[in-house]
Parts: sequence; C-alpha cells; structure tokens
Amino acid sequence: MDTVITKKKFNFFAGPAILPASVLKQATAATEDFAGMGLSILEISHRSKQFAAVMDESASLAKELLGLDDNFEVLFLTGGASSQFYMAPMNLLPSTGTACYVDTGTWSAKAIKEASMFGNVKVLASTKESNYTSIPKNYEIPSDATYLHLTSNNTVFGTQHESFPETNVPIVCDMSSDIFSRPIDVNKFGLIYAGAQKNMGPAGVTLVIVRKDMLNKVDRAIPTMLDYNTHIKKGSAFNTPPAFPIYVSMLTMRWVKENGGVAAMAAKNEEKAQLLYNEIDANPFFKGTTSVEDRSKMNVTFAMNDPKLEEVFFEACTAADCVGVKGHRSVGGFRASIYNAMPKEGVQTLVDVMKDFANKNG
Repeated sequence: MDTVITKKKFNFFAGPAILPASVLKQATAATEDFAGMGLSILEISHRSKQFAAVMDESASLAKELLGLDDNFEVLFLTGGASSQFYMAPMNLLPSTGTACYVDTGTWSAKAIKEASMFGNVKVLASTKESNYTSIPKNYEIPSDATYLHLTSNNTVFGTQHESFPETNVPIVCDMSSDIFSRPIDVNKFGLIYAGAQKNMGPAGVTLVIVRKDMLNKVDRAIPTMLDYNTHIKKGSAFNTPPAFPIYVSMLTMRWVKENGGVAAMAAKNEEKAQLLYNEIDANPFFKGTTSVEDRSKMNVTFAMNDPKLEEVFFEACTAADCVGVKGHRSVGGFRASIYNAMPKEGVQTLVDVMKDFANKNG
C-alpha cells in the first residue's frame, strides 16, 4: 500500500473521495506530458492510439478485477450514477415487464422515482420508516420480475448489503460507493453501475457493466446517447469520452490489482472498519446509527450522545488533519468514509482523536 504523505490531510469525505498517493502522482505528471506525446492528457485526441490503449486497459482491468467473462460489456459513460437511474430501466424494462426495487436510502429512492417513468415498478421492501438504519430482509422476489434493483452501499445512512439475494432474477445494482472493495459473484448481476468519484477515480465518469442478454428486449424508442448499444458498438467513444477521469480510474484499478486485487482490499477494509466501529462502541461519547449487522465498511456513520459537543469534536478532528467527518446534511452526526485508498493510519488517527476527546471531556 502507499506510504502516507505527511503533509496531506486524511480525506474522510464521501465523494469526491480519497485517491491513492501513487495515482495522484501519475495523474499529475500526465497533465503535463502523457505517454511521451508532448501533450497533456487533457489535450489529446480520444481517437489517438495512446488513449485507445487507456480505454482498452481500463475495460480489461475492470473485467479482471471483478471476474467478468465475455458475457459482459464494460462501458465508461458520463452523467454519474444518477443518469443510470433512468438509463437502466429505459434499456432493460419492457412496457409489459415489472422491475422490483428495494428501498434502502436516498439513492434507491431516486432510482425508484426515475424507473417509474418507464414501466411497472414494485417496491419489495423499504426501511424508510426507521430512517434507513438497516437493510430489508426476508422479502419475496417475484420469479417473473424483469430485474431486481439494489443499492449495495448507502453512503448517506451508512448501511451495506453484506451479501446479495439468492435469486434467478438478474440483479441491477448501484455499486457507486463499494465497487472493487470486495469480491462479488458477478453471475448474479445483469447490470452494475458506479459513479467513479467514491471508490474508483475522480468525478466525471461512470462505470457501467451490462450482461449482453439483458439488452434488446424493449420496444420503446431510445435516444441515441441513452442506448447502451450505441456505446457498446463505439467502445465508449461514440462522443468524446471524459479522458482524464477514465485515465485516473485506470490508474486506480491498476493500483488495486498491484495491491492484491479486491480480495486484499476486502481484508484491509474489514480491518479498518472494525477498528473504527470498536471505538464507537467502546467510547461513552459516541454511538453507532445503524443496525450492527448492516454496518457499512465504506461509510461509517455515528453520532454523539451529547450533540452540544459536536463542534468541539469537529475542531479536534480538523486539528488532527481529519477532514470530511461531518455527516450528510440530511441526517447530521458524523460520517467517516474509509474507501480502499484510506490507509489504516488515517482511521487510527481518527480513533486516537476520539479517545483523546473522551479523556479530555470525561
């Protein structure tokens, strides 16, 4: 793993999020001269052989890291995960079909709203009444559903699917905040999408992985730019792709591979999450905000038993160079995002701040 740069703050923001130090160094160099071309990565033609090589390697790395076979297409699109809330049902949901959704928070609710414009949507389960503090369980999945939509990790509320349902219905999944963080059984999924800026790269590109047999089953007219087939045929370069975000995502995927792949990431993420949750549970000033069995290993949410001390704690975090720990504006409290690139040292620093806070205020 990368050596921590002492002058760089520990970035606990949910996104745009932390990137590996080596990736930032390579990306910075490429903004001056990319691949010996005498041009910046920000200037080169997306039709050049040098950038074509970036596109090829990016797709190849995504397939290798996730264990994808030739039944899947890998696309690099724009518009963020939010654009996939409508592109997925537009491309996959026939007018006579039913898309099933599980509501686990802010982003799944937005996905449900968009999908409802294209066909029949059935919400199988929701934890909205409990303010999304857990993941629904033991819901029945209709065997004739076109697909089941899940949000694998919920950045706002700090919950995560520990596992995915056993079903013959293809799963469509928003993996924006935990892509490449753990091994998955790709055969369960018909489509995976992920905005890069939480765990893969900078904002500006969205990874879309679609199983070929999911396509060409709708009878509606689809605008050219919103048709997955358009981008498959043109290798994600029908229009000018976001070259720099794709390049940085490629570097990040290289980094994941060089550091042991997603299995190694999962082990380190488990260690970091356990370190922080142990302190939350042991420290009398703090409390977790989600059910223990559904706690996210990417976005750790917690609160203070005495909210009046929140600002004092924020000041202590800032003084220790731990930034971005304020909770989402819709829920308050605290949130520490500990994605793949967050070193254990960063989590330990935050834990030390919490311990010191308890000692000074106890």
